[in-house]
Amino acid sequence: MTTRRSLLSATPALGLSLMLCGLAHAQAAKEVTFAHQDMLVPLRTVMESGELEKATGYKINWRMFGGGGDVIKAMASGGVQIGEAGSSPFTAAASQGQDLKLFWILDDIADAEALIARNGSGINSIKDLVGKKVATPFVSTAHYQLMVGMKLEGVDSKKVNVMNLRPPEIAAAWERGDIDAAFIWDPILSKIKGNGKAIASSASIGQKGYPTFDGLVVDAKWAAQNEGFMVALVKALIKADEAYRANKAQWTADSTQVKAVAKWTKANAADVPAAMALYKFPTAQEQISATWLGGGAAKAMTNTAVFLKEQGRIQEVKPNYSAFVTDAYVKKAMQ
Repeated sequence: MTTRRSLLSATPALGLSLMLCGLAHAQAAKEVTFAHQDMLVPLRTVMESGELEKATGYKINWRMFGGGGDVIKAMASGGVQIGEAGSSPFTAAASQGQDLKLFWILDDIADAEALIARNGSGINSIKDLVGKKVATPFVSTAHYQLMVGMKLEGVDSKKVNVMNLRPPEIAAAWERGDIDAAFIWDPILSKIKGNGKAIASSASIGQKGYPTFDGLVVDAKWAAQNEGFMVALVKALIKADEAYRANKAQWTADSTQVKAVAKWTKANAADVPAAMALYKFPTAQEQISATWLGGGAAKAMTNTAVFLKEQGRIQEVKPNYSAFVTDAYVKKAMQ
């Protein structure tokens, strides 16, 4: 007889080997690579505590990236399943058909990204950027806001030397005096403010109809196969954000929470409290409202896509970006 039962009975070692292989495969499946950046957000306390690993049994590989564009590329290659990305790089990915889902608004960027002009550069407004060297990470939310800001002020971007530099490169270039201005976020924002002044911010430009946000995005297929992990992650996010909102005064430079944020972002702990105060962290109810996952995020993506197409960054604007946004995991986490 050559049935499965008789074969395993005749060769118990083979049967044991097959079972062990199956077990190893199941254990390997409970692993996820999570791409994070240097945004100063309550999620860093979850990363530090290890609570998500304990709650789910998953091995989480936390990998730091220099910008949302790099995160999206890593997700496209299959090396990353969940990642932090600003609305601009995520919109670019969705426009190109990448099968991703935005499932959590990490932060409303508000004043947390700003255009800083170096002291002595002669820049007092966006109009003064003509002929100057301005750095920002390309395809980031900061890059989007910079270009929109110039368009709104009637500044021809071709007359501005817009340079593609990652955050650490901006800090180094600023230190050397190689650039006149930069549109960037913390921790670099705090570093360059000491020798410069804010000309515009994501909040001031967003109020004119072009809001930006940082979000958590996931490979759609992976999310569907790992729903339990997704819900547990969102529960941890809700808890962390609420802990910050309810006890903001206790998040001082020497607190364990701020030390965790500083550790995972390479920021100076002394700069973290003031920098975090520039962001807005939507509640679970706000997440699923029409402002964000319930419609607002998709609308913001449409406006972003129109701009990206004008800039030659994408080939087409999708008719509806709601297909790339889901509130399912937040709703399940709230039950």
